[in-house]
Order: sequence, then C-alpha cells, then structure tokens
Amino acid sequence: MREILTAAALLGAALTVSATAAQTPAQTTPPPAPPPAPPPAPAQALRGTLAGPFELHSQRFAGTVRRYWVYVPPGYDPRRPPNLLLFHDGQRATNPAGSLRVPAVLDTLILQHAIPPTLGIFVTPGHRASHYPDTLGMANPDHRVEEYDALSDDYGWMTLNELLPAVAARWRFADDPKRRAIGGTSSGAIASWTIAWRHPEAFGNVISFIGSYTSIGLTLGPDGAPRTLGGDLYPGLIRKSPIRPLRIVLQDGAADLDNEHGNWFLANQQMAKSLAWANAQADAQHRPGPRYDVRTAWTLGGHSDADGGAILPDMLRWIWRDQPAAADAPLPTVPRRSSAGS
Repeated sequence: MREILTAAALLGAALTVSATAAQTPAQTTPPPAPPPAPPPAPAQALRGTLAGPFELHSQRFAGTVRRYWVYVPPGYDPRRPPNLLLFHDGQRATNPAGSLRVPAVLDTLILQHAIPPTLGIFVTPGHRASHYPDTLGMANPDHRVEEYDALSDDYGWMTLNELLPAVAARWRFADDPKRRAIGGTSSGAIASWTIAWRHPEAFGNVISFIGSYTSIGLTLGPDGAPRTLGGDLYPGLIRKSPIRPLRIVLQDGAADLDNEHGNWFLANQQMAKSLAWANAQADAQHRPGPRYDVRTAWTLGGHSDADGGAILPDMLRWIWRDQPAAADAPLPTVPRRSSAGS
C-alpha cells in the first residue's frame, strides 16, 4: 500500500476527549445516600514505566558504551509477551520535551487499544569511553557513523546478540517479526533499515523518518576507490535482491538536507520507487512470495524529527493494523526463542 500524505493531513487536528458529568434531577425529598465511590485508579496504572538508563558495552564494538532505556507497557504480563518497538537515538526518542516523545505515544495508543501492548527499547549509538558521559545530553555520541551508517552486519549482530538478550533477560517480548518494529530518524532510520533488510526474521516492520540513504558511510582509499560503502546503494540493492517480507514507513520533507553526502528527499523517493518497482516486477512475473508493504509520507519540513513525531501515532496504528489490540486478547502462542544471531 502506498499513500501520499499532505502536510496538512500529517499535522491535523489533535483528538480530544471530553466527559460530561451526569446530572441528578431535582427532588422534593432527600434521596438515599449513594454508596461510597471506589477510589480512583492511580494514574500510574494508565501509564507504562521507563526503566533505565542502562549501559551496554559491546564486544563487537570494543571500547564503546551505549545507553538504553526500556519502556514496560501498563499491565505487562510475561505470559502475554508484548510487541516490540526498538527505536534508535534513544536519548532523543525518550526526551519528554522533544518532538518524538515515543513513551508518551505508546502510553496513549495502548490505553486507547489502538495498538497491542508494546515494549519499547530506546538505544543510543555507541561512545568511545568506559562509561557513557552524562554531559552528552541530546548530542550524538562519537561512534554513531560507524554503527548507524555502515552497510555491514556488525551493528545488526550487536543488536541481535547483545542488546536484545540483555533486555530479554528481564522482560519478555514477541518473537514473531510481524510483531516487532525497528525505527529511527536520519542515520537511525538507515540503521533500522539495514537490520531489517539483513534480518527480516527478526524485524518485520521499519519506521524510517528523514532516513539518511546517502553516502555518509562511504569512505575512499588513496586511489579514490571505495573502502566502505554508503546507504545510497540501497535503491540498487532493492531492485536486484529478493523481496523481503517487510512493512515500511518512509517519511521525508522537501526541505531536507542537500550536501556532499547527497540529497535526502531524492534519496528517500528513490527508496520508495525501488520498493514499488520490485513489487511490480514480481507481480508482472507472477512470482510467489512476499511483497513490500509501503506507506510514504512526503512533507514540507527539513532535517528535523518534528514531522515524524507528528505522524508517529498514525504510523504505529498502520503498522499493527491487522493485530488484536485489546488488552483482553487471547493469550498468544509463544514460540521457542531462537538462538542468538537469528
């Protein structure tokens, strides 16, 4: 499915909920005393909890450390492993004053039964240090390019074999890739795509906001030949590779970056064109197998999380639109957890 969203639709009116108090008609005699009202449910019962930050020292990226937070949905029950959302640049994704505010979005959607209960993992890029510096704030750690913009499987290996097992040691979450989403903005978006592209058995959904499908990861040797490759190769790889069973959100703004690494808006449109071409070719040749399920959102903004944050609730509803969201949904069949590296 492909849908072009206008900027006005993306930034549409917020849903408001109002409640009207019941009124008692006038009486000539005092009514009997009503039974005492039950105490109100604590506000915390309607919200998940954000645990962390925790530190993760990677074996694959020796000498680096990263922070991560875990959002535990309200009513978490390990017998009902929730869906999983892994979001990159976790320091910004969890910032209550930022554009994304992903934990608050999850709170609202889960309370409305608009999406299934979902456990969130919010992870920063690595930083070259023995401990993650408190002074970094919302800034990028210094190992971001090597992890997020690389086309190798090193970052995917770390995610599947180090990060997810660290979280799973304390909290359970779904094994089914259709119940797992991975996302981010800018280089965090291409990092999400790379993991899902290489490991569709682990993540079946991608949220890509202002994705850096450009040559940031490209480095050249003294002779001018490429030593490492950049994300601008992905449109060609998509056209020449088997289709993965992925559901994908692609958002970018017409005023996004245009610099020595590439043009972000054109790069994202190239991604969308290649995904559509791959589907069309498979249909024309009557090939069995999966098709890419794509929703595009072309906005007017620049290289900012703002437009992505505005559409995030709608994108999460779209991604899990065919899954039961009610809290009383039947207990799912929990498959045996696959071995590390799957």
